[in-house]
Amino acid sequence: MSRFFSNKYKELIPYTPGEQPLDKRYIKLNTNESPFPPSPLAQKLAREAAADLNLYSDPRCLALVKAGCDFFGVSPDEILFTNSSDEALNFAFMAFCDKECPAAFADVSYGFYPVFARLNGITFRQIPLREDFTIDPADYKNLEHTIFIANPNAPTGIALELDAIEEIVRNNPKNVVVVDEAYVDFGAQSAFPLIRRYDNLLITQTFSKSRSLAGGRLGFAIGNSALINDLNTIKYSTNPYSVNRMSMAAGIGALTDRDYFRQCCEKIMETREYTRKALQKLGFECMPSKTNFLFARHPLMEGAALYQALRERGVLVRHFDQPRIRDYNRITVGTREQMQILLGILEEML
Repeated sequence: MSRFFSNKYKELIPYTPGEQPLDKRYIKLNTNESPFPPSPLAQKLAREAAADLNLYSDPRCLALVKAGCDFFGVSPDEILFTNSSDEALNFAFMAFCDKECPAAFADVSYGFYPVFARLNGITFRQIPLREDFTIDPADYKNLEHTIFIANPNAPTGIALELDAIEEIVRNNPKNVVVVDEAYVDFGAQSAFPLIRRYDNLLITQTFSKSRSLAGGRLGFAIGNSALINDLNTIKYSTNPYSVNRMSMAAGIGALTDRDYFRQCCEKIMETREYTRKALQKLGFECMPSKTNFLFARHPLMEGAALYQALRERGVLVRHFDQPRIRDYNRITVGTREQMQILLGILEEML
């Protein structure tokens, strides 16, 4: 770092994104992108929007908000679109955490949570998952912290039932509970039904996974109007135009083309189950997944060694060098053909 870098950030450990290699072509199963292109309607609307890129985008995202309200059954003041769900999550750290109200999240979860906390000067508590990598709702009762829960969790892929989420929200009435539903469309239950029952519940989702728009950087938050107004205060104090015209248009197309969305999710879930069964036949242990990835380990091979061996053979998966999970690798569910290639390589190796 330079000699000018602020002391307030000198201890900051940035988030490490998944590899995006340019040196050769890989079967890319490391960043949980969709193996399918955006919906044809999303592509068409994005191309049309490109003609007006000389003009600022609508900071209120009114056309996209209307599409979101139609899809999710919420009112315009209950939804906020952002530049990826990461921006919505960062807004939540900024809006609902401070020196008097620290953050809390699981010890094995989305790696951006501790980064956002440190970036915003917020102390945080990491709550250990149980031995089977599940969340115990009892650990989150009356914490007096702003709580962040990835559901389904990443990188484990395990989902909490809706009644467990409600238990956590109900037992923290004085604090906001943020439920990060980046992967919810692959078989888990959304907490949407609870937003009008609890004024302390905020839900975030992304278009990166189930709607094939990882490159479009589009996400949103849903909650009661007071919480959304808080997030808008942060948005209009940082970058009102954070959602660009093409992403906004692509988002409208992705929400409108419901059949394409459903078909892609169904294909991914079918391929996930096919891959899980095949991995288990090869001796892998797989966490029960409600996401577009599998979290797996093999008793005969260390996680890092397996990751490196696959990389050398042209397949990228994600390995996390953390004590509790270093034996595992996170494997994105690609096309059936991609998974067959992966399985063939693993069979040779093992």
